[in-house]
Amino acid sequence: MMKTSLYDKHVGLNAKIVDFAGWEMPISYSSLKEEILEVRNGCGAFDVSHMGEFFIEGAEACDFMDHLIPNDFQVANGKAVYSPLLNHDGKIIDDLIAYKLSDELVMICVNASNIEKDWTWISSIHKKSNFDCKIFNRSNDYSLIAIQGPKSESILKEQLGEIEDLDYYGIKKLENSHGSFIIARTGYTGEDGFEVFGNHEVINSLWDRLMSAGVLPCGLGARDTLRVEVCYPLYGHELSEDLTPYDCSLKWTVKSKVDYVGKKALDESTPKYKLIKISLEKGIPREGYKVMSNGEEVGIVTSGTMSPVISKGIALARVERSKTEGVKSYQVEIRGKTYEANYHTKPFISGGHI
Repeated sequence: MMKTSLYDKHVGLNAKIVDFAGWEMPISYSSLKEEILEVRNGCGAFDVSHMGEFFIEGAEACDFMDHLIPNDFQVANGKAVYSPLLNHDGKIIDDLIAYKLSDELVMICVNASNIEKDWTWISSIHKKSNFDCKIFNRSNDYSLIAIQGPKSESILKEQLGEIEDLDYYGIKKLENSHGSFIIARTGYTGEDGFEVFGNHEVINSLWDRLMSAGVLPCGLGARDTLRVEVCYPLYGHELSEDLTPYDCSLKWTVKSKVDYVGKKALDESTPKYKLIKISLEKGIPREGYKVMSNGEEVGIVTSGTMSPVISKGIALARVERSKTEGVKSYQVEIRGKTYEANYHTKPFISGGHI
């Protein structure tokens, strides 16, 4: 079992610790409801130091990044891009955020459970390519705090300063008396917020200052419910190596580029599935529950939970396109009983960036 540099801080705050992708991580501190509502209305802090950080350095760093993903990485310095990472069959190895720190420096943040797999894959693509750049896995060198909620900007400015010019999906390096940081205006909650990367010492110091400022520590349980409320996909649930971006409502991440890894196969693929958003007035839809339509099984719940914000059971579900063309009437089977579901075209919650 691995531990982040902030592990002892969580134990000191009486966090409930669980195994997550081989890491001992806090799932909650107080209550899920309290943590979720604080992020929606105030500011919460998450330890996400288990995530992976890769760097691409060199004259053609950005060109290599653009070759690696289907989304467009021809962006300005200080901007970030969300994208799936595809194999040669056009299937999803992982999803990631790529940050353009400069013309010759790119940082990639990947999911904790996929660090080794992603690194092996990206290394193999780099080895076969002729791009003038080098790649580095610096996941062990960085800790990472996500500071999320409508009050996050004012609180982080008090602690670090100089972030007022950072737009959504922007990134900047910051060096001051508190240390050296990489700050991105990104996150996984749908609210305004920041992800702050730094060495273990400076991130531990920042965590202490945030706690002293009254920021509520939040665990992975709240983080998961928050992302379902705004309908963000999670690898291993909505995304997998069995699916293309077209099966996962990620068509918007596939741009019309001359070439990228997986392009040929993706261009020739036919979507088999689609993701839908449903809620229940009664009952909680859980992962793996059957989704029905007109008495026929058409899919499964990929992520489901109770939303304390709207007081309903909510879910993302994968359904077969061939059986659900134009269908908006669904049911969820829970322990042998069928419950009518509300079909949604928009996320369940409109956060600061939804």
